[in-house]
Amino acid sequence: MTVTIENGQLIAKIAEKGAELQSLQSRDTSREYIWQADPEYWGKHAPILFPIVGALKDGRYRYEGQEYELPRHGFARDREFTVIEQTQDSVTLQLVADEATRTVYPFDFALNVHYELGGEGLQVRYEVHNPSQKELFFSIGGHPAFNVPLEDNLTFEDYYLAFSPMKSRIELPLSGNFIDMSQRTLGATNTNLRLTHDLFQNDALIYETKGLTSVTIASEKSPHSVRVAFNDMAYVGIWTPYPKAAPFLCIEPWAGVADTTDATGELTEKLGIQKLAPGATFRTKYAIIVK
Repeated sequence: MTVTIENGQLIAKIAEKGAELQSLQSRDTSREYIWQADPEYWGKHAPILFPIVGALKDGRYRYEGQEYELPRHGFARDREFTVIEQTQDSVTLQLVADEATRTVYPFDFALNVHYELGGEGLQVRYEVHNPSQKELFFSIGGHPAFNVPLEDNLTFEDYYLAFSPMKSRIELPLSGNFIDMSQRTLGATNTNLRLTHDLFQNDALIYETKGLTSVTIASEKSPHSVRVAFNDMAYVGIWTPYPKAAPFLCIEPWAGVADTTDATGELTEKLGIQKLAPGATFRTKYAIIVK
Protein backbone atom coordinates (compact mmCIF):
# COMPACT_ATOMS: atom_id res chain seq x y z
CA MET A 1 0.00 0.00 0.00
CA THR A 2 1.04 3.57 -0.69
CA VAL A 3 0.10 6.66 1.31
CA THR A 4 -0.28 10.07 -0.36
CA ILE A 5 0.21 13.38 1.46
CA GLU A 6 -0.06 16.83 -0.12
CA ASN A 7 -0.17 20.56 0.41
CA GLY A 8 -0.50 23.57 -1.89
CA GLN A 9 2.94 23.08 -3.43
CA LEU A 10 3.90 19.40 -3.29
CA ILE A 11 2.57 15.85 -3.42
CA ALA A 12 4.47 12.99 -1.76
CA LYS A 13 3.88 9.25 -1.88
CA ILE A 14 5.22 6.87 0.76
CA ALA A 15 5.10 3.07 0.63
CA GLU A 16 4.15 1.12 3.73
CA LYS A 17 6.87 -1.38 2.79
CA GLY A 18 10.04 0.09 4.23
CA ALA A 19 8.25 3.42 4.94
CA GLU A 20 10.00 4.43 1.71
CA LEU A 21 9.47 7.79 0.05
CA GLN A 22 8.58 6.96 -3.55
CA SER A 23 7.63 10.29 -5.07
CA LEU A 24 7.94 14.01 -4.43
CA GLN A 25 6.28 16.08 -7.13
CA SER A 26 5.52 19.72 -7.73
CA ARG A 27 1.76 20.23 -7.75
CA ASP A 28 1.99 22.99 -10.38
CA THR A 29 4.40 21.39 -12.86
CA SER A 30 4.27 17.65 -11.97
CA ARG A 31 8.08 17.74 -11.87
CA GLU A 32 9.30 14.57 -10.16
CA TYR A 33 12.30 14.97 -7.86
CA ILE A 34 12.63 11.39 -6.58
CA TRP A 35 14.30 8.67 -8.65
CA GLN A 36 11.67 6.26 -9.96
CA ALA A 37 13.54 3.01 -9.27
CA ASP A 38 14.37 1.83 -12.78
CA PRO A 39 15.92 -1.60 -12.05
CA GLU A 40 18.33 -1.17 -14.96
CA TYR A 41 20.25 1.15 -12.64
CA TRP A 42 18.90 0.76 -9.09
CA GLY A 43 15.50 -0.52 -8.09
CA LYS A 44 14.87 1.65 -5.05
CA HIS A 45 13.74 5.21 -4.33
CA ALA A 46 14.77 6.22 -0.81
CA PRO A 47 15.25 3.26 1.55
CA ILE A 48 15.59 3.70 5.31
CA LEU A 49 18.80 2.27 6.75
CA PHE A 50 18.24 0.56 10.12
CA PRO A 51 19.53 -0.93 12.42
CA ILE A 52 22.86 -0.50 10.62
CA VAL A 53 24.20 1.81 7.94
CA GLY A 54 26.46 0.30 5.29
CA ALA A 55 28.05 -3.13 5.39
CA LEU A 56 29.36 -5.33 8.18
CA LYS A 57 32.64 -7.22 7.80
CA ASP A 58 31.69 -10.73 6.63
CA GLY A 59 28.06 -9.63 7.05
CA ARG A 60 28.27 -10.39 10.77
CA TYR A 61 28.52 -8.74 14.18
CA ARG A 62 28.80 -9.92 17.78
CA TYR A 63 26.79 -8.90 20.80
CA GLU A 64 27.00 -10.40 24.30
CA GLY A 65 29.02 -13.32 23.00
CA GLN A 66 26.57 -14.26 20.25
CA GLU A 67 27.12 -13.80 16.51
CA TYR A 68 24.42 -12.45 14.20
CA GLU A 69 24.10 -11.73 10.49
CA LEU A 70 22.65 -8.58 8.92
CA PRO A 71 22.57 -7.52 5.27
CA ARG A 72 24.02 -4.22 4.13
CA HIS A 73 21.92 -1.33 5.52
CA GLY A 74 19.88 -3.63 7.77
CA PHE A 75 16.31 -4.91 7.45
CA ALA A 76 13.92 -1.96 7.88
CA ARG A 77 13.78 -1.23 4.14
CA ASP A 78 12.27 -4.70 3.53
CA ARG A 79 9.74 -4.74 6.36
CA GLU A 80 6.10 -3.67 6.39
CA PHE A 81 5.46 -0.58 8.51
CA THR A 82 2.10 0.37 10.04
CA VAL A 83 0.52 3.79 9.53
CA ILE A 84 -0.19 5.09 13.03
CA GLU A 85 -1.14 8.68 12.23
CA GLN A 86 -2.05 10.58 9.08
CA THR A 87 -3.22 14.06 8.12
CA GLN A 88 -3.53 15.70 4.72
CA ASP A 89 0.11 16.83 4.73
CA SER A 90 1.79 14.34 7.09
CA VAL A 91 2.04 10.67 7.96
CA THR A 92 3.79 8.60 10.64
CA LEU A 93 4.69 4.96 10.06
CA GLN A 94 5.96 2.52 12.67
CA LEU A 95 8.03 -0.66 12.81
CA VAL A 96 8.39 -2.60 16.06
CA ALA A 97 10.59 -5.52 16.98
CA ASP A 98 9.14 -8.98 16.54
CA GLU A 99 10.28 -12.60 16.55
CA ALA A 100 11.78 -12.30 13.06
CA THR A 101 13.85 -9.19 13.85
CA ARG A 102 15.10 -10.62 17.14
CA THR A 103 16.68 -13.59 15.38
CA VAL A 104 19.12 -11.22 13.62
CA TYR A 105 19.02 -8.23 15.99
CA PRO A 106 18.44 -9.10 19.68
CA PHE A 107 16.83 -5.85 20.76
CA ASP A 108 13.36 -4.49 21.37
CA PHE A 109 12.67 -1.21 19.57
CA ALA A 110 9.97 0.97 18.08
CA LEU A 111 10.99 2.92 14.97
CA ASN A 112 8.72 5.79 13.91
CA VAL A 113 9.24 7.52 10.56
CA HIS A 114 7.38 10.82 10.14
CA TYR A 115 6.96 12.67 6.84
CA GLU A 116 5.55 16.19 6.74
CA LEU A 117 5.20 18.63 3.84
CA GLY A 118 5.74 22.33 4.43
CA GLY A 119 6.25 25.11 1.90
CA GLU A 120 8.88 24.04 -0.63
CA GLY A 121 9.99 20.91 1.15
CA LEU A 122 9.50 17.65 2.97
CA GLN A 123 10.72 16.97 6.50
CA VAL A 124 11.69 13.40 7.36
CA ARG A 125 11.92 12.62 11.07
CA TYR A 126 13.20 9.43 12.69
CA GLU A 127 12.38 8.38 16.25
CA VAL A 128 13.87 5.24 17.79
CA HIS A 129 12.41 4.24 21.16
CA ASN A 130 13.96 1.72 23.52
CA PRO A 131 11.16 0.02 25.47
CA SER A 132 13.45 -2.54 27.10
CA GLN A 133 15.51 -2.67 30.27
CA LYS A 134 18.86 -2.87 28.47
CA GLU A 135 20.77 -0.46 26.24
CA LEU A 136 19.89 -0.37 22.55
CA PHE A 137 22.69 -0.16 19.97
CA PHE A 138 21.80 0.95 16.45
CA SER A 139 22.51 3.17 13.47
CA ILE A 140 19.98 4.89 11.21
CA GLY A 141 20.11 6.87 8.00
CA GLY A 142 18.34 8.07 4.90
CA HIS A 143 19.12 7.08 1.31
CA PRO A 144 16.98 9.38 -0.89
CA ALA A 145 17.77 9.31 -4.61
CA PHE A 146 17.06 12.35 -6.78
CA ASN A 147 16.59 12.64 -10.51
CA VAL A 148 19.68 14.17 -12.14
CA PRO A 149 19.11 15.80 -14.51
CA LEU A 150 15.92 17.49 -13.35
CA GLU A 151 15.19 18.63 -16.91
CA ASP A 152 15.16 16.54 -20.09
CA ASN A 153 17.43 18.91 -22.02
CA LEU A 154 20.27 18.70 -19.46
CA THR A 155 22.77 16.00 -18.50
CA PHE A 156 24.22 14.66 -15.25
CA GLU A 157 27.41 16.62 -15.93
CA ASP A 158 25.49 19.91 -16.12
CA TYR A 159 25.02 19.74 -12.34
CA TYR A 160 27.22 20.39 -9.33
CA LEU A 161 27.09 19.86 -5.57
CA ALA A 162 27.12 22.86 -3.25
CA PHE A 163 27.91 22.34 0.43
CA SER A 164 26.86 24.67 3.22
CA PRO A 165 28.62 25.86 5.22
CA MET A 166 31.28 26.01 2.50
CA LYS A 167 34.23 24.50 4.34
CA SER A 168 36.51 21.48 4.11
CA ARG A 169 35.29 18.27 5.77
CA ILE A 170 36.96 14.98 6.65
CA GLU A 171 36.42 12.48 3.83
CA LEU A 172 36.31 8.76 4.69
CA PRO A 173 37.48 6.67 1.71
CA LEU A 174 36.10 3.19 1.13
CA SER A 175 38.19 0.09 0.61
CA GLY A 176 35.65 -2.25 -0.90
CA ASN A 177 32.57 -1.84 1.29
CA PHE A 178 34.45 -0.64 4.35
CA ILE A 179 35.85 2.62 5.71
CA ASP A 180 39.64 2.84 5.55
CA MET A 181 40.43 5.21 8.41
CA SER A 182 44.14 5.19 7.54
CA GLN A 183 43.29 6.97 4.28
CA ARG A 184 41.19 9.75 5.79
CA THR A 185 41.70 12.99 3.97
CA LEU A 186 40.40 16.54 3.80
CA GLY A 187 37.57 16.64 1.29
CA ALA A 188 37.17 19.61 -1.05
CA THR A 189 33.72 20.59 0.21
CA ASN A 190 34.87 24.19 0.50
CA THR A 191 33.97 24.69 -3.16
CA ASN A 192 31.30 23.49 -5.58
CA LEU A 193 31.90 19.95 -6.81
CA ARG A 194 31.12 19.37 -10.49
CA LEU A 195 29.28 16.08 -11.01
CA THR A 196 30.81 13.37 -13.15
CA HIS A 197 30.20 9.65 -12.94
CA ASP A 198 33.93 9.05 -12.48
CA LEU A 199 33.70 10.69 -9.05
CA PHE A 200 32.04 7.48 -7.86
CA GLN A 201 34.43 4.88 -9.27
CA ASN A 202 35.36 4.01 -5.67
CA ASP A 203 31.69 3.88 -4.60
CA ALA A 204 30.19 6.54 -2.33
CA LEU A 205 31.77 9.80 -1.23
CA ILE A 206 31.51 9.90 2.57
CA TYR A 207 32.09 12.97 4.72
CA GLU A 208 32.02 13.66 8.43
CA THR A 209 29.46 16.35 9.26
CA LYS A 210 28.97 18.44 12.38
CA GLY A 211 26.18 20.89 13.07
CA LEU A 212 23.79 22.28 10.49
CA THR A 213 24.79 21.00 7.05
CA SER A 214 23.18 21.10 3.63
CA VAL A 215 24.07 19.61 0.26
CA THR A 216 22.44 21.01 -2.88
CA ILE A 217 22.18 19.57 -6.38
CA ALA A 218 22.04 22.51 -8.79
CA SER A 219 22.94 23.67 -12.30
CA GLU A 220 23.80 27.04 -13.81
CA LYS A 221 21.52 26.05 -16.69
CA SER A 222 18.36 25.53 -14.64
CA PRO A 223 16.36 27.22 -11.86
CA HIS A 224 15.44 23.79 -10.44
CA SER A 225 17.41 22.25 -7.59
CA VAL A 226 17.26 19.87 -4.62
CA ARG A 227 18.74 20.58 -1.20
CA VAL A 228 19.11 18.11 1.67
CA ALA A 229 19.59 19.79 5.06
CA PHE A 230 20.25 18.21 8.46
CA ASN A 231 21.67 19.06 11.87
CA ASP A 232 22.13 15.90 13.92
CA MET A 233 23.74 13.43 11.52
CA ALA A 234 27.45 12.64 11.91
CA TYR A 235 27.98 11.59 8.29
CA VAL A 236 26.67 12.11 4.79
CA GLY A 237 27.08 9.71 1.88
CA ILE A 238 26.79 10.77 -1.76
CA TRP A 239 26.34 7.97 -4.28
CA THR A 240 25.37 6.91 -7.76
CA PRO A 241 26.23 3.47 -9.21
CA TYR A 242 29.45 3.13 -11.19
CA PRO A 243 30.28 2.42 -14.01
CA LYS A 244 26.63 2.78 -15.04
CA ALA A 245 25.83 6.32 -16.12
CA ALA A 246 22.73 6.41 -13.94
CA PRO A 247 20.51 9.52 -14.11
CA PHE A 248 20.20 9.97 -10.35
CA LEU A 249 22.21 10.91 -7.28
CA CYS A 250 21.69 9.98 -3.63
CA ILE A 251 22.37 12.38 -0.76
CA GLU A 252 22.30 10.27 2.40
CA PRO A 253 22.33 11.73 5.94
CA TRP A 254 23.55 9.07 8.36
CA ALA A 255 23.66 8.59 12.12
CA GLY A 256 26.10 5.72 11.67
CA VAL A 257 28.42 4.39 8.99
CA ALA A 258 29.82 1.18 7.49
CA ASP A 259 32.34 -0.97 9.34
CA THR A 260 35.96 0.08 9.17
CA THR A 261 38.55 -2.20 7.59
CA ASP A 262 39.88 -2.97 11.08
CA ALA A 263 36.50 -3.36 12.81
CA THR A 264 36.45 -5.86 15.67
CA GLY A 265 32.94 -7.08 14.85
CA GLU A 266 31.65 -6.10 18.31
CA LEU A 267 28.45 -4.10 17.84
CA THR A 268 29.18 -1.92 20.86
CA GLU A 269 32.54 -0.88 19.32
CA LYS A 270 31.23 -0.14 15.83
CA LEU A 271 32.15 3.28 14.39
CA GLY A 272 29.22 5.70 14.66
CA ILE A 273 27.01 3.35 16.69
CA GLN A 274 24.23 4.99 18.71
CA LYS A 275 23.66 3.90 22.31
CA LEU A 276 20.17 4.43 23.73
CA ALA A 277 19.34 4.04 27.42
CA PRO A 278 16.35 1.98 28.61
CA GLY A 279 13.11 3.91 28.14
CA ALA A 280 14.81 6.65 26.10
CA THR A 281 13.98 7.95 22.61
CA PHE A 282 16.48 9.02 19.94
CA ARG A 283 15.34 11.69 17.50
CA THR A 284 16.87 13.06 14.33
CA LYS A 285 15.61 14.52 11.06
CA TYR A 286 16.49 15.90 7.68
CA ALA A 287 14.68 18.04 5.13
CA ILE A 288 14.39 17.90 1.35
CA ILE A 289 13.89 21.38 -0.17
CA VAL A 290 13.05 21.58 -3.86
CA LYS A 291 12.74 24.32 -6.46
